[in-house]
Amino acid sequence: MSEESRIPTNLRTLLILETLSSANDALSATQLNQTIGLPKQTIHRLVSTLESEGFLIRDPGGKKLRPSRRLRNMAAGLLNASQSHIIRHQILERVAEETSETVNFVVSGVTGMNYLDRIETNWAFRIQLPIGSSVPFHCTASGKVFLSSLRKKECRTLVGSMRLDQFTEQTRITPEALMADIKQCQKLGFAIDNEEFMVGMIAIAVPVLDTQGNFVAALATHGPSQRMSVAQAKDRLPSLLKGASLLRTALFN
Repeated sequence: MSEESRIPTNLRTLLILETLSSANDALSATQLNQTIGLPKQTIHRLVSTLESEGFLIRDPGGKKLRPSRRLRNMAAGLLNASQSHIIRHQILERVAEETSETVNFVVSGVTGMNYLDRIETNWAFRIQLPIGSSVPFHCTASGKVFLSSLRKKECRTLVGSMRLDQFTEQTRITPEALMADIKQCQKLGFAIDNEEFMVGMIAIAVPVLDTQGNFVAALATHGPSQRMSVAQAKDRLPSLLKGASLLRTALFN
């Protein structure tokens, strides 16, 4: 009996998605074949379908494949639909209590970052960005954290293709200025929004990673500049990092 015949038809695609999702780098059809054991022509046929349907994308070289945003969004949706969203919400409540400000769990979408979950501050004066809101990549702390998780070439390509609309005087409206912020985020492990998206709003975000070190979401807190300076936002970094670590354990272990 061949290796292919021992693997049920409806399981082959899932094995490809599982292998690519858990890999630290993009994989070629040959590498997938070595891992899964399916014939090369079967791998090519299946990944071609997944690519055409938007679940996989190719690296700039065209030979290696990685999960697309559609697949990442599906993974985020599965997490949200499971019991884990209750644990996630509890962790966000803990971080909100420590930071005394609104805390957000934000995932990447096709056109920006989407607010999947949040805990509102108890302050009467607050900035309203409800669950379901979508905000730009280039001028938000969560967006810059996401961009910093991309490989250098992929990041430059995305930044070069984006509309860098100006929302405030602080908005980075050139690829060079945005890439400088992203480089700083990669170095420090967090990103700051210093009134770049909204006048009077300061935000800080850290990445939530899976067990393979891949970006899953951003954990962020924001508040009005009258109450939270950039320095005060950085004071909340330990709480965010602890929350991101708890989320990683709760969601993936």
